Amino acid sequence: MMSTAKLEGFVVRVGGQSRIEVVQSLRDVGVHLNVHAETLLAHPAFDEPVSQTLRIVERTVEQLGLEEGAVQSQVFARARTQGLELCPIVTGPYLRLALMDQSNASDSVLSAGRAPTGAIHIASEPVSEDVEYPKGFYLRVLDGQPWLRGYRCDDTYLWAPEQRLAFVLPENG
Repeated sequence: MMSTAKLEGFVVRVGGQSRIEVVQSLRDVGVHLNVHAETLLAHPAFDEPVSQTLRIVERTVEQLGLEEGAVQSQVFARARTQGLELCPIVTGPYLRLALMDQSNASDSVLSAGRAPTGAIHIASEPVSEDVEYPKGFYLRVLDGQPWLRGYRCDDTYLWAPEQRLAFVLPENG
């Protein structure tokens, strides 16, 4: 499993590529997408994403001080009180490309109504309030195959204490 330190201050450049270019970059290195990731990649945020450099840090829900877990809005609010920011929605594919050495998941379960083992969710503001529309991306490696997957949840879904999330650490943070 990837250590938490792996994403402590990890710098990644996001944006600056057209949707077609970023999707081709993912294909070129064998990244698999689920239908929710494809839906997110079709969002207007990917039309002309501004290029920016972000310092990404990883935190578990428990490290944010939510030992019993919490719903997404609580997790994001707690992260903000600790000086962390949400990632732009366009971060997902660029972080996937930057972390091709992510460890293989310990199981192959794709969807079980809980956060998948080995997943790193990209903490980002949902682009739609519709519960059927994907809320964001997560990174996972299954059977040696890198995935960029989208996920759906509502604000009743409890994020487990061990759930890993990627946030932006502001330059002044």
